[in-house]
Amino acid sequence: MLRTAIRFILFDKPKSLGALAGIIISIFLVGQQAGIFLFLTDAMKSLVENNNEYIWVVDPKTTDVNALSNLDMRIGRQITSLPGVEAVYPVVVSNGTAKFSNGKTSGITLIGAQAPDFVGGPWGLLPVDNRLMLPEGAVLTEFFDVKVLGGLQVGEYFEINGKKVYNAGQTKGVRSFGGATYAFTTIERARALGNFDENEASFFLVRWKPGVQPQDVINTINQNISNVRAWDGPTFAGSTVTTVLATNGIAISFGSLIGFAIISGFIIIGLTLYSSAIDRIKDYGTLKAIGATNGYITRLILLQAFILSLVGFSVGRLLVQGFKNGIANVGTLFNYPTWMEIGFFLLTLFIALGGCYFAIRKINSLEPAEVFR
Repeated sequence: MLRTAIRFILFDKPKSLGALAGIIISIFLVGQQAGIFLFLTDAMKSLVENNNEYIWVVDPKTTDVNALSNLDMRIGRQITSLPGVEAVYPVVVSNGTAKFSNGKTSGITLIGAQAPDFVGGPWGLLPVDNRLMLPEGAVLTEFFDVKVLGGLQVGEYFEINGKKVYNAGQTKGVRSFGGATYAFTTIERARALGNFDENEASFFLVRWKPGVQPQDVINTINQNISNVRAWDGPTFAGSTVTTVLATNGIAISFGSLIGFAIISGFIIIGLTLYSSAIDRIKDYGTLKAIGATNGYITRLILLQAFILSLVGFSVGRLLVQGFKNGIANVGTLFNYPTWMEIGFFLLTLFIALGGCYFAIRKINSLEPAEVFR
């Protein structure tokens, strides 16, 4: 049957190539849109994802790390006194406008962490270390945001909110959501540059003692400290993505584009395979006349679609990988999870095999004697 299926595919090369092109285009469009969507969701929760190993303590109404409310520093001292808590680290997130030597300006989000541990940031460091943030005016910026930051190079001076600072080093792959690029410095400097109250913090990161269950510490904080809410990192990251997607049209936009890619591929392949089956109706009729059953004909058509889906998926996935590698050069970074890779292949099978439906119905309804009239 495999040899027969291949012969049928090669018999009408233009239509086979048309069906193959439909599969490839659908997979590429789905992979492209899914990749950009992954990048955006990763950017939404990047601050949490890179501090997943801590308990997060934020304002009780906060469900999105990109929309934080300030907390009193005394809360950190209260948390430190609770059983099961080993250490508490305040982190400041302040906003500002950066101005560069060439006159360009850019929004910037400063993340201030406490020396010497600098828990909360930075991450994704190039070959530098956190101590580069200690000298007066030192700030770490993002490698992929150089153009946004006016071509800023390591060692160059610039201003944040009218105050002189210099680029002490770079991170690589630290992506923010909402336009303003992330930059890192000490907690004291983040307060000073961002006009942030010295008695407040944006959130606290809590490390629990060895042998203690983090959920027990979370419950203890929520039960004993008023006007805060403690989260584990993965839950807060998930809440951030859910909140952002629920308040804008990103999910609908990407979902509709992916849906249209699937539908268009389904229609293209369906029409192409149906047209091809009609063109070869005498061949299918001859097979039925010499004893082939409807089940055999159905399997033969499905096998053709399966072969096309394997080839189409391989080519489409290579194109998607090329797209992924290309946009990675400008800082749009993402990785497909295993379940999504499997989903791409199953989607390919669905588009290809589902597109055979009308062709199978037409051939199965054919009477063998019709081909001899």
